[in-house]
Amino acid sequence: MELFVILVEPKYPGNVGATARVMMNFGFSDLIIVSQSLSIDDDDCRKMAVHAQDVLDNALVLGNFREALKHVDYMVGTSSIESKNYKRHLRNALPLGEFSPEIYKMDGTVGIAFGREDYGLLNEELKDCDVMLKIPTSDEYPSLNLSHAVGVVLYELFSHKKEFRKPRIADRVEKEKLYEFFDRLLDSINYPEYKKDSTKIMFRRIMGRAMLSKWEYHTLMGVIKKSMTK
Repeated sequence: MELFVILVEPKYPGNVGATARVMMNFGFSDLIIVSQSLSIDDDDCRKMAVHAQDVLDNALVLGNFREALKHVDYMVGTSSIESKNYKRHLRNALPLGEFSPEIYKMDGTVGIAFGREDYGLLNEELKDCDVMLKIPTSDEYPSLNLSHAVGVVLYELFSHKKEFRKPRIADRVEKEKLYEFFDRLLDSINYPEYKKDSTKIMFRRIMGRAMLSKWEYHTLMGVIKKSMTK
């Protein structure tokens, strides 16, 4: 399993440098920065990275979240805001402790996206995530500093690191094709228009939690295609 830490439009270069440092603390080195303005050569960024300069030097800097999606098979979104209604699928999140051991069942490329310091990931970005992740925090002040949030997640992943391999997960292109066929299935059965968006997100979250192998993906695609030809 290869893991990318993805920072989406970070505002403060110092937070990016601190993130690089905490990544190195826990043995992770692949960083993606989604930004059109932040410079990794900023003095604060370099100073806060301390001995993790290589993480910054090798970081991918991309223009938007869609570009970041192309680099991973499985995208994890993070948010301090969690839905209190189980029917609102966009922000229904897995607890970090439940997610951490399961991720090592994969042999694909995983991205964990951390949003802007002031308002996190946009709803449009969350819709493209396979699963949502929540760090348990106090209800009185749930929002963590960006580099602290990355540190907590990576510590938990480091603690559960295992040396075994499972069948490779379905990649990004395959899953997008699955979602496309599911959308077409909804159209073919005249599914109520007002329910479509919510149901599509629900299906994406279910598939995200399932962490589909390629064999499972092809089986499910076969079922959907068969049902649409009748």
